[in-house]
Amino acid sequence: MAYTSVTIHLTDEDRVILEKNVRSTTAEQRLVLRSRIILLAAEGLGTNDIARKLNTRPGTVSKWRVRFSEDGMKGLFDAPRSGKPPQYDKDTELRILSKLDEPVPHGETVWTARLLVKELGDVSDHHIWRVFRKHGIHLQRRRSWCISTDPQFAEKAADIVGLYLAPPENAIVISVDEKPSIQALERAQGYLRLNDGKTYTGFSDRYKRHGTTTLFGALEVATGMITTGHYKRRRRQEFLDFMNKVVSQYPEDQEIHVILDNLSTHKKKRGTWLSRHPNVHFHYTPTNGSWLNQIEIWFSILTVRVLRNGSYTSPRQVRDAIDKFNKVYCEDCSPFEWKKEKVHQVTLKRCYADLCK
Repeated sequence: MAYTSVTIHLTDEDRVILEKNVRSTTAEQRLVLRSRIILLAAEGLGTNDIARKLNTRPGTVSKWRVRFSEDGMKGLFDAPRSGKPPQYDKDTELRILSKLDEPVPHGETVWTARLLVKELGDVSDHHIWRVFRKHGIHLQRRRSWCISTDPQFAEKAADIVGLYLAPPENAIVISVDEKPSIQALERAQGYLRLNDGKTYTGFSDRYKRHGTTTLFGALEVATGMITTGHYKRRRRQEFLDFMNKVVSQYPEDQEIHVILDNLSTHKKKRGTWLSRHPNVHFHYTPTNGSWLNQIEIWFSILTVRVLRNGSYTSPRQVRDAIDKFNKVYCEDCSPFEWKKEKVHQVTLKRCYADLCK
């Protein structure tokens, strides 16, 4: 019995698309071949003739003639394939993450991928690392956090933010804090030329200690000006001495609002000093909320630009370096722009909480 090829009838729209595929220089070659097959079939050529003309197998020509006659243009594209079935499911991912909350095996202090493979028994280390990458888990990385549990967090935070965004009219807002125990470290530093011709700058990992000093800082929020004071300790008497220095810079009738953290030296017998300075008002950040105090920003700048890379042989050298930096800083200082209007207490969440739903 003779075999009859499937007859192909093209619409004008189909012909335009097929001819465009054939002329295209960027179309996939398999789509170009299938388009040529359909165009030749529409001209009335048989399957064997098309196969010889296009140097392909008759079975290939027959397959795409049938697919086009049944599904039209959609039939020229590969059908979706299921692929290899997944070896691990969502439950396996949850098992891996849950295991991290369990105690580490005896003799170990931290989970590793190899330990997880051994404990789970049926999961490869490649999949464990795949899960870690998905959730951004780094077993050896350690982060610290400071969460405020102050029951009056909202009221205190609103008070501080209000001073930044809408300070009282004709009043001065000052941010005050201490940076204690700044070490005078003497360490070799400079330039080092290696055998490969490259030159590096840095300092040795060995150093010698020459004592410590404590820095008191006051930031005038509206201008960015910094007032500093150097002391050996940070007791109540040093704090009040520094506050006397800060307050003396303003007229006696000038209203001053001072932002402080909850250190005991800031609160002990505060009524006595405040009674002598009725124009001064203390505002305290929430417990573990010193990040609301803007002077901390300047302390970070000081650490990066002066303390971290310096070499000092005495506390006096440290104090001189801080004073020189502050003098230059205040010549071109500007206030920090506080934009955050709403401040919320932070709570910790499990990274895989959604998987447990």
